[in-house]
Amino acid sequence: MAACAGAGGGRADVIARLSLYWRVLATGLSFAVFGIGGLLLRVLVFPLLNVLIWTPALRVTAARAVIRHAFRAYVDLMRVLGVLRYEVRGLGKLERGGLLILANHPTLIDTVFLMAFVKNADCIVKSALWNNPFTRGPVRAAGYISNDSGAGLVDDCIASLERGNNLIVFPEGTRTPGNGVISMKRGAANIAVRGARDMTPVLIRCEPATLGKGGKWWRVPPRRVLIQIDVQDDLAVASFTDNGVSEVMAARRLTEFLQNYFTVKCQSHA
Repeated sequence: MAACAGAGGGRADVIARLSLYWRVLATGLSFAVFGIGGLLLRVLVFPLLNVLIWTPALRVTAARAVIRHAFRAYVDLMRVLGVLRYEVRGLGKLERGGLLILANHPTLIDTVFLMAFVKNADCIVKSALWNNPFTRGPVRAAGYISNDSGAGLVDDCIASLERGNNLIVFPEGTRTPGNGVISMKRGAANIAVRGARDMTPVLIRCEPATLGKGGKWWRVPPRRVLIQIDVQDDLAVASFTDNGVSEVMAARRLTEFLQNYFTVKCQSHA
């Protein structure tokens, strides 16, 4: 009996090891597909849009639709390859326009997931991506907002919302560190307060943790990852701006509220 148990355990170990090796390979393949896909969009697809669509606004709308469908195909590719599974709850709440979508940021692929499911999505892009050969084609064609616009960044975000775009913002400004401590910057609150916009929070969970800040892509977890995206009910901004409160004070209070809100939500899940 002991020998049989040992043999069964040995087979299980081999299967687990082979599964791990496959997910390392599949993760590397997924990153390669992402880079090559971005390059192909830049070289083939977006130049074609420039020829077929002369109106700049319509061209941006078409480019964003292309990116959304490409990202949806990409996340499904990762699912088929066995890299991850995903669940999206409350998606109907995102079927509106002019939303200020605020999300926590546990993994490298949070943006990809949100933009795969949000129509007419706009987002703030790091300036380095504007010169990256694999990403500059898509981000420029889609008219995303560069974070190097300085003092005008909040104004650009508010203008995007007023045009009916759905603006995705990560209030942390970067991925959540490995210790799980959420630290909010004031940019998202400034957009909400100055733009008089209610907020649509999105809670992103990744179990087991992977592709976090400072993590290496080849250090895959021992089992397949589950990404859960939960769209929460809207949060009203008026309670932070009423009674003659200054924009500076309102943004400070809202930032503290958002930090507590996302911290509690993430801890309650854990």
